Amino acid sequence: MKIFKPEIRDVNITRYVQPFREGGSLPALVDADDGFSYVIKFRGAGQGKKALIAELIGGELARFLDLRMPEMVFAELDESFARTEPDEEIQDLLKFSVGKNLGVHFLNGAITFDANVDKVGGEEASKIVWLDALLMNVDRTVRNTNMLIWHNELWLIDHGASLYFHHSWDNWAEQATKPFVQIKDHVLLRFADAVQQVDDTYKTLFTEENLRNVLSVIPDEWLVDESRGLQAADAREVYLEFLMKRLEHSANFIKQIEDERKNRI
Repeated sequence: MKIFKPEIRDVNITRYVQPFREGGSLPALVDADDGFSYVIKFRGAGQGKKALIAELIGGELARFLDLRMPEMVFAELDESFARTEPDEEIQDLLKFSVGKNLGVHFLNGAITFDANVDKVGGEEASKIVWLDALLMNVDRTVRNTNMLIWHNELWLIDHGASLYFHHSWDNWAEQATKPFVQIKDHVLLRFADAVQQVDDTYKTLFTEENLRNVLSVIPDEWLVDESRGLQAADAREVYLEFLMKRLEHSANFIKQIEDERKNRI
């Protein structure tokens, strides 16, 4: 049985280069003390630490499926950056993001995936559609593909809109067994002709041990939800139970995918 143990490096942000204003949460390009550049998802942005958690879980599970995902790092932001930033909006964002943020390796020269031009093989597309249905990722559409072409290969970015149940926590068990109706808008749906085979092959690899290994790398400080009295260990168990239940009922979202594909033919 394949064992998956993610390892996330720690870096320190040394220079704030520029914001990406097309992103609602104002991610930014930064340089770090390891000599590389990263796109930073800030803990102080609109969706807060929940988006970082979804990004980390989604990105590492994509890597486990042998999909291309840029390396992620924990990026430490010093309070001095907020004091020297002239833009008030960015200044506030940096002020609320002091500490551990999530960085994604910057793919210099990459271009946005275009479904009308770029082609994807059936197995690769099926893996991506299957994973997005599993994680209930609402943000992989024609309008916002969250995929890049880099060196003629497809790379996934931005899983922050996944696992949206965690913004309320109230009905996560119910959500775990439901189909994923938003899959009808998935940019790769027409290419995904092997979703059942992907489910048969890979679902068994998403064991409790492997899921726990992924969840274990999430910093405790991101998981604590003081407003709901939720501690880090409790939050990890909810994520684990949600994913395990989602996998157990994968037939529901597989049927949804197949029905939507038939409707397009």
